[in-house]
Amino acid sequence: MTAKWIATPKRTREILDTYNFSFKKSLGQNFIIDVNILNNIIQKAGIDKEAGAIEIGPGIGALTEQLAVKADKVLAYEIDQRLLPVLEDTLAAYDNIHLIHQDILKANVHEMVKNYFEHGQPIHVIANLPYYITTPILMKLLRENLPVMSFTVMIQKEVADRMAAEPNSKSYGSLSIAVQYYTEAEVVMHVPKTVFMPPPNVDSGVLKLTKRGKPPVQVADEDYFFDIVQACFAQRRKTLRNNLVRYFKTTADKEMISDALEKAGLDGTRRGESLTMQEFADLANTFYQMTK
Repeated sequence: MTAKWIATPKRTREILDTYNFSFKKSLGQNFIIDVNILNNIIQKAGIDKEAGAIEIGPGIGALTEQLAVKADKVLAYEIDQRLLPVLEDTLAAYDNIHLIHQDILKANVHEMVKNYFEHGQPIHVIANLPYYITTPILMKLLRENLPVMSFTVMIQKEVADRMAAEPNSKSYGSLSIAVQYYTEAEVVMHVPKTVFMPPPNVDSGVLKLTKRGKPPVQVADEDYFFDIVQACFAQRRKTLRNNLVRYFKTTADKEMISDALEKAGLDGTRRGESLTMQEFADLANTFYQMTK
C-alpha cells in the first residue's frame, strides 16, 4: 500500500500528469510529497480512530488519505472545482471521507459538524493552508467557536511564529493576542521547502492551536478589546500613549487617555509589544467604562 501513497514525488507527478493539472498561484497551491511529514503532523494533532478531522484544502488528497487511515471520519473543504474529479479518483478506496466543494470562508461549518460527526466526538481541524489567506481562515474558525479541540495547520513560518509569540519579542503583536485569546498556541514543527511540489518561496511551520475552555482574560466587550489591542500596535515604534492619541483623535483628549492609562496601572511610555494580554484587557476595560 505504501508504494501507492499519494504523498510521494512520483505518485504526485503521475496524478498531475493524468489530469493535466496546472497549479494556480492565486490559490496558493503547494502539495506535500512526503508521507513522514504528514504522519508527524497528524501525530502532533492528536488524531486517532476515535476522532473526526476537518481538512481545509485537500488538494490532490495527500493529507486526506493519511487522515482517512488514522481518523474515524474526515470532512474536507476544497474550493478548486478542477480538483473534485481528481479527489474522487485518488480517494476512491476510502468510504469515511466527505468532500465539500466550498470556500471555507463562506461555509457553515457548524451545520456540517452537527450533521456529519457523532455528538460529542473529538474533532480536530488540520490543514496545509494557503499562505495568502491563513489569518482570515483561522480567525473565522476561532471566532465561530466551533466544537473542535484543536487546529493543527501548516502555514508560513513567520506567521506561525507571530501567532505563538510571547510579549517582548519582535514577532509579538495583535495577531498573537487574537489567536491566544481563543487558544494555546505552539509551533510544533518546522518544515523544509523540499517536501512541497512546487516548493513555496517561504519557509513553513506547523502551528498547533489547542482551544481554551474560556479566554484567559475577562473583557467587557471582545470587539472593543481587539480594537484597542490593534490601536496599540498601529505603529510599533510609538508609545502606548501616542498610538492611543492617534486612535482616539476625535473621541478622547490627551488628558482622558493619560487618566485611563493611570487607572489601568500602565506607563504610557511603554510600547505595545511589552504588554501582557491581561494588561491589554485592563486597558480596554478601563477605556470601555470611561467611553461607553
